Amino acid sequence: MIICGIDPGTRTTGYGVLEIRENPRGSLAYVAHGTIRPRAESLSKRLREIFVDMTELFRRYHPAEVAVEATFHALNVQSAFKLGQARGAVILAASLLDIPVFEYTPTEVKKAACGYGRAGKEQVGAVIAAVLRIPKGSAVPQDASDALAVGLCHCSSRRMKELAR
Repeated sequence: MIICGIDPGTRTTGYGVLEIRENPRGSLAYVAHGTIRPRAESLSKRLREIFVDMTELFRRYHPAEVAVEATFHALNVQSAFKLGQARGAVILAASLLDIPVFEYTPTEVKKAACGYGRAGKEQVGAVIAAVLRIPKGSAVPQDASDALAVGLCHCSSRRMKELAR
């Protein structure tokens, strides 16, 4: 099963693709990561670029589920609105392809990745690289690392729900 984690943003949207392998332990494997950096200046055109690129990404990897980082706070109201619109573009792209979307707060993501909800971005990146066995020296942009952490959080949440059943 392919899971796509997304860290949305209007200037940079990170993505991480993971595979839950069908074996007794349900092991997790790294597939891909990257960022989408819209070039347009106007917000409406950046949102269109995010939507189109996300749609292409979902068609390329065929995720069974998409996990998106939820908005929790922003420096100001305008930033929060713009972030919400980027999230909307991602969610719409998944929805139009009938891919279920799950949302996680930054605290949930950090707790799943590092065991501590207030971990720093560098700590999250280091844990993600170690857990997913990303080769040292491989450049993983912070937005992509955050997206991989969102995907990891979703995989962990899925596993716990399955165990509870």
